[in-house]
Amino acid sequence: MTEPLRIDLDRSSPVPLYHQVAMQIEAHIQSGLLQPGAFLENEIALAARLGISRPTARQALQELVDRGRLVRRRGVGTQVAPERIRRSVELTSLQSDLEQAGRRPSTELLGYDVLPADTETAELLEVEPGSPVVRVRRLRLADGEPLALMTNVMPESIAPSAEALRDGGLYEALRARGIVPKVARQRIGARTAHAAEARALGEPARAALLTMARTAYDDAGNVIEHGDHLYRASRYLFDTTLFAS
Repeated sequence: MTEPLRIDLDRSSPVPLYHQVAMQIEAHIQSGLLQPGAFLENEIALAARLGISRPTARQALQELVDRGRLVRRRGVGTQVAPERIRRSVELTSLQSDLEQAGRRPSTELLGYDVLPADTETAELLEVEPGSPVVRVRRLRLADGEPLALMTNVMPESIAPSAEALRDGGLYEALRARGIVPKVARQRIGARTAHAAEARALGEPARAALLTMARTAYDDAGNVIEHGDHLYRASRYLFDTTLFAS
């Protein structure tokens, strides 16, 4: 930061001081005055400048960290978090959503295995147990930053190659093979990250993750693929429009 942020406190207000500080910092982020990656003064300097206690300043910054607005890195400082990816709940791929948002997607292919379908996979894909299926595991990045861990299974007969999935999105690769997703059944949830997941996504231990399980079908009602995806809650959200009946 080149100049300290203007923060006006009303000490007669019933709103706690830490929350007043947090709300005004967030307003500066929303207005664009504070851009992603911008540094904030540390809690000692903030407390001294505003005439508040250090625990109050720490609580204000921590509130914004918990809400995904700020990130704190040991030895680096407190920065405005990267803008969260907003994804509409439609039948699109993460690849196309990132491109439309002006982000640069890339993929690390963590696994590409051909194996016989176990009972659970066979039920998901509506194939016979033992049928050959492809299981793909990928780490999706946006502008070089980890964003999602994605596991997809599909019948081997329609599966794109590993090379195609390194270079682009799954649905784009399926369409290139003449397989067009038409409808999907999807469930969105949340849970805490396991240790390996947190490391892969660059999150602290037991960080909050968004989950999405999706089964996609073609226009004949055949199952194309089933995916189980994990997203960083601090960087990603689903955006839904609701209509009254």
